[in-house]
Amino acid sequence: MNIEQMKSYLKEKDDFISRITYWKEIESKDAKYVDLPKELDHRLKNILKEKNIDKLYNHQKIAYDKVSKGENTVVVTPTASGKTLCYNLPVLNEILQNEGSRALYMFPTKALSQDQLSGLYELILALDQNIKTYTYDGDTQVSARKSIRQSGDIVITNPDMLHVGILPHHTKWIKLFENLKYIIIDEVHSYRGVFGSHVANVIRRLKRICTFYGSDPIFICASATIDNPGELSSKLIGEEVTVVDQNGAPSGPKDFIFYNPPVVNKELGIRRSYVLESKKIADIFLKNKIKTIIFTRSRLKTEIILSYLRENKLKDLEIRGYRGGYLPNERRDIEKGLRDGTIDGVVSTNALELGVDIGQLDASILAGYPGTIASSWQQAGRAGRGMKRSISILVASSNALDQYIVNNPEFFFNQPAENALINPNNLMILVSHIKCAAFELPFKDGEQFGVETTDQILSYLEDKGILRYKSGKWYWSAERYPAEDISLRSASSDDFSVIDQTNKNNIRVIGRVDYFSVPTTIHKDAIYIHEGRQYQVKELDYDGKKAYVKKADVNFYTDANLAVDLRVLDLFDKKEENVKSFEYGEVVVTAQATMYKKVKFNTHENVGYGDINLPEVEMHTTAWWLSLEKNFEKEMSKKVLENALLGLSNLLVNIAPIYLMCDPRDINSTIQIRSPFTGKPTVFIYDNYPGGVGLSEKIFRVDLKILNSALTYLKKCPCDGGCPACVGPINEVGLKAKEMTLYLLKEVLKGEPEG
Repeated sequence: MNIEQMKSYLKEKDDFISRITYWKEIESKDAKYVDLPKELDHRLKNILKEKNIDKLYNHQKIAYDKVSKGENTVVVTPTASGKTLCYNLPVLNEILQNEGSRALYMFPTKALSQDQLSGLYELILALDQNIKTYTYDGDTQVSARKSIRQSGDIVITNPDMLHVGILPHHTKWIKLFENLKYIIIDEVHSYRGVFGSHVANVIRRLKRICTFYGSDPIFICASATIDNPGELSSKLIGEEVTVVDQNGAPSGPKDFIFYNPPVVNKELGIRRSYVLESKKIADIFLKNKIKTIIFTRSRLKTEIILSYLRENKLKDLEIRGYRGGYLPNERRDIEKGLRDGTIDGVVSTNALELGVDIGQLDASILAGYPGTIASSWQQAGRAGRGMKRSISILVASSNALDQYIVNNPEFFFNQPAENALINPNNLMILVSHIKCAAFELPFKDGEQFGVETTDQILSYLEDKGILRYKSGKWYWSAERYPAEDISLRSASSDDFSVIDQTNKNNIRVIGRVDYFSVPTTIHKDAIYIHEGRQYQVKELDYDGKKAYVKKADVNFYTDANLAVDLRVLDLFDKKEENVKSFEYGEVVVTAQATMYKKVKFNTHENVGYGDINLPEVEMHTTAWWLSLEKNFEKEMSKKVLENALLGLSNLLVNIAPIYLMCDPRDINSTIQIRSPFTGKPTVFIYDNYPGGVGLSEKIFRVDLKILNSALTYLKKCPCDGGCPACVGPINEVGLKAKEMTLYLLKEVLKGEPEG
């Protein structure tokens, strides 16, 4: 069955059509071509023509012209629109015409680096020129590193390797830094939050070293569609950036469908599991030979859906999983299978959302709203490369954000993509990179590193014995090598290894888990799922950062609960109105895993519990909070008030991302019946990143809009007393939670304008 036949088939299935809240048919789009640049090297023109490229898409030509004028540029076009040529053309042209010129390519993942290396090799081999192109990352053999440092014309790396493996050893890279003409930053939209804030500081260090060696490279960035590509790229590189967003690439027709699972408990407002519904739809596609990718929102859901699909024993079909934690050779094997067509279906986290070439897929299923409009389009765009018709289906979960999206499709299709927020001057991140920069090159008096207070920070580090001051310069004096202690992607670089001990003759590492996921993922007796297989954690060596597992055959998975405590450290701003007070400031959040649930496959019912005994994890961040000035304790019991606050907290943390334009996982919430700081019943929403990235401040600016939307949404929710789509399930928030949450919201918004 081809995709056109599948479309007709779905339209005739009553149990499918009845669940559709919106079906958008997106028409195909013709290409907009322009001639190749006249000044392009004749050797490059000939190779392009041999590959049947005698014209460029208009955005490729515009980007080439801007870069040729020396402008930093960001190209913002959809998936599979030829962004790679926007930077490969000027780079190869420069190297062909000016021997000795160098370029540095940076991708957020190793998979993308390997993918781009393959594409570059094809062009360079066809050119038959001695342009040496290498990947330099953690997998690069030690024996090859010296050759790469000395002779690499194009060096492909990732932010982590640049941070820890290249910049601290810049004296070994003199030829690169002296002759660096271009720096390529692909997938710019992925540099957001704490990761993006770190990377912006890595680039500050990179530019500082370039200046030392006398080079002034041009930045060429590429991004999926976001609302602020110029602002983000400019913050990332610390310079003005020209935006190129006139997409001239063709695209095939696409059907984008919003699917809402049926209600299985009307009183509680509970819908059938979106995981099971996604699996059911994937079954239909795969059985009919439609090559399909299923995107999930977590590693656990990836393994659960993969297990379900493999249980069905689909004949002659190869179905694989893909997520962080798989070992490099596993990931490369899966990527190759997708490109050459030997894999029929893949279940993935957003790890395959970025631009790795995964061949020609016909359908994408989004198991739950990915959290942002930008990510949704990225995932949908992984199916339907070329001019063939494709189909994408968003299967909603019961949570408030998913339900808001599938029941307000005009918001999704008319709203611009999200802002990507970073805060390079987050003090904790900034100080970390000033340490690294001082190790790389001494700071001079008056030299700024992003902020005017650089001298004060340097003096502080001198007082701590980390730097020493002599003759107008600050020199590194500590014994430790600073970059190794700083992880760009999490608050800690301490990953835990997962070791399979099932076969004593073949004990092996099967995966890795980051520090902050350890308490919920690999606690003792947890079920760890890898490649669809279940393993039980037999021992967690917390100090040694190792989890020992053995294969298990059980009909459940584990889901851990976190107990959160929050303490206010500093108040940044405050608004007092009527019966409420809005505040925003610095907090410390302490989280501890206390227990886990055993959740049965397929039915998802709880079949048991267990305790978790692990240390607390602490995080300093920023938060917004609402304290209720009215004495609500007189109107309701302490327990009812607690449930109402919990309901309000659940509702706000799901509605806020609509206005923040962020992933729901970027924020979190907690409540306090009588906050030690405010002395009142208080709801907190905090940035889920160490140091914060500006989300709490943004909530402070639009809090009334968020509260009004929450009130409107709650009034419309069809459940009786509360459900996962609004205030939370009744068994967690109590029978009166919806009623009391509605009352709190009305009181808080009394006298305020709507909207």
